[in-house]
Parts: sequence; C-alpha cells; structure tokens
Amino acid sequence: MAPNDSAMTNGEATGTVVGRRKAARYIVPFAVAGVAAATIGLVPALADSGDPELPEITAQELIEKIAASDQEQLSGTVKVTTDLGIPSLGGLAGSFAPGAASGPGESSASPDAKLMELASGTHTLRVAVDGPDKQRLSILGEGSEYSLVHNGDDVWGYDSESNEVYHAKSDGSGKAEEHKAPKGVPATPKELAEEALAAVGDTTSVTVDGTAQVAGRDAYKLLIKPKQSGSTIGSVTVAVDASTGVPLKFTLAPSSGGKAAVDAGFTAVDFAKPDASSFSFTPPKGAKVTEADELKDEAEKKGAADKVRKDLTALEDFKGLNVIGEGWNAVAEIEVPGGAGLPAQGSGDVPAQAQQFMEALGDKVTGDFGSGTVFKTRLVNALLTDDGKVYVGAVTKDALVKAADTAK
Repeated sequence: MAPNDSAMTNGEATGTVVGRRKAARYIVPFAVAGVAAATIGLVPALADSGDPELPEITAQELIEKIAASDQEQLSGTVKVTTDLGIPSLGGLAGSFAPGAASGPGESSASPDAKLMELASGTHTLRVAVDGPDKQRLSILGEGSEYSLVHNGDDVWGYDSESNEVYHAKSDGSGKAEEHKAPKGVPATPKELAEEALAAVGDTTSVTVDGTAQVAGRDAYKLLIKPKQSGSTIGSVTVAVDASTGVPLKFTLAPSSGGKAAVDAGFTAVDFAKPDASSFSFTPPKGAKVTEADELKDEAEKKGAADKVRKDLTALEDFKGLNVIGEGWNAVAEIEVPGGAGLPAQGSGDVPAQAQQFMEALGDKVTGDFGSGTVFKTRLVNALLTDDGKVYVGAVTKDALVKAADTAK
C-alpha cells in the first residue's frame, strides 16, 4: 500500500489542474457539491475488495495523472447510493418536474424527471461511453428499465414501464439542444475531479490515502478534507484507476458522521470500445413517441413558457451574490426579488405538497439578523430570512446564523 502523502496539505501544489485561483477558494463547497450531484449520473458505488501494493505516488502526481487521462471508451455496471437527508424525490419529481406524465404532450420518458430519482436511495445502472458523441445510461428497476441513449445528433429516452419514448434532436454540434451542460459545468469524471481539485487552497488538505481495489482494478485513493471547522462536508475520497487515471469511485462523507452522503462507483468496468449496438435505438412497436419540440409547443400553449420568462426576468432583479467567509465555510448571501420570505401556510402561493416538503426540512431560527427558517440537508443548508434574504452554504445551521448576523 502506498503510504500517506502530505505534500499538498498546505495547498501549495502547482500545475494547471490546481492553480491557486483566489476566486476558486470561495467555491470549494459548491464545487464539491457539484461533483457529488454530477457523479450521481455518471459513475456510481461499490465496496473495496483489498489494498493492492502499488508504487508510491504523491498527491500532485496523482492529480496530474487524472488530468492527463484521455480514456474516452468504457462500459460497465455502476451503483449509486445517495443519502442527503431529504425525503425521496420520486413523488415530487413526478408532480413538478418537466416531462412528468400528467397531461397531454408530456412524456414519462423525458430525462428530467427520471434522472432526478437518482438524488435519493440506491440505484443500479449500466453505462457505455464511446467518445463525446455516444453514451448510454440505463437505470435498472424491478422488472423495468429506463434508458437514455445519445448517438450523434439524437437523444432517446425510453421508459419500459410505460412504453413511452422521448426524442430530441441536437443543434448540429453533436450534442442534444435540450440537454447540453451549461458552460463550465463538468460533464465527465475527469472534469469533475479537476473542478474539485482546482478549488484547492490553504483551507484544504489533499493527500494520497493508500490504495484500494475497485471493480477488480487497482486504484489510489485521493483524500480531500477541509481544515476548517463548521463545514457539513467531512471528506471527499476519489479512487483513481492506477493504470488509466480514470476516477472509479467517489465517496462524500458528511462531518456529522454516519454513512456516506454520496457513495458512487463502478462494480464492473471494461475500458475496451463498446459494441456499436449499445448506442442504437429504435422505438419498440406500439410505443408512444414524444418529440422534444412537441413538449415545447405544449408548454407554449399552457402559458408555461411565459411563466419561465417572467421567472428569468425576476432573477435579473437579484442584487448580486455576496460571499461571506472563504473556503469550506463560504456562505452566499442573496436578496430575493421583492424581499419575499417563505410563503405562509395556506397562502396558496405554493402547492400543498411543496409546502409540506419545505416544512419537513425547515427549522425556525432567530439572531441579530432577525428571524427566518433554515432548510437542512446533510450537505447544503440554506437560511431564508423573513425579510427575504437567503444564506446558503455547505455549513452547519449555527454557521449560517453567524454569517447572517455578520452581514447585518
């Protein structure tokens, strides 16, 4: 087993991957949260099966190995377990997410609602990747399967339970217009690791924490931990394939202890070129096929598009983002347009199911700032004050109240 390496515990690593960008230090918790969320959809969990003997490697060398990896072909079985301390999103996704099958022109095969289900519970998936233009993700259920297939200019979603198909055409760039990642958002395991590591600064310890066996592959374990107290994140461990440099497993442990908040990784993996048939799709006989453009047209008819435009206009009224603190303890302060706090119970401003969801997560708090409600998960907490300000960060409830008091 490679010994622990503390070469980077003071955040003094060099190189393009972990350039010491001042702004990046303020988004460490948010970068890690993004890694957690995106990893749910890309690479999921597994148990170690041994500690192989591997050549010693420093944290800097391991980071460079991740950055240098050019592996674009793989297939395998993956498992993801997510426990963020929130109720299951299955019902909410079905009620509120776009694409929920609740009206004409909508489709249960739309990826929006289906992929939200991965945010809680345990799921088994099959994945196949052949470069940037061919990917397949299948979520295996009990007697059913949901598949999302990207092949060139086409994206297909298929829900075997309802026998419904969703189809979207790309914008000509090889990426589907409906599901392009926003600019700057990591979209591969390599990019996810680089995003988290690019935020490393003096508030973070990065070390090599021995070795592991992941899906039968020898791997090094990269351990990322905050030096500060007050963060809800205890540590992030990334198991990196010793041969290819591909991240095989991602584990995010909360500072409160207990099981991992996100445990995601391969149970079986093959780096050979997947068979071309993995990315072919023909709608089954009798399946209902919904085109993405149809969903857009239906939304226009219902006035949903107008509501979205109004919401986007309202967002322009935000007075900017003020960051209180730094590193893992950074808290973002946002002013809600119009200074509105949490809608009162029975006001009719939000659906009853959403109101119950918010109340289940919320704790009333007071301080020098006034009063408000803290909404909790095991990772990211948010304080919504009664006068319409939001304080959010991967910090404890007490840290949020302290930040709000400091801002006054």
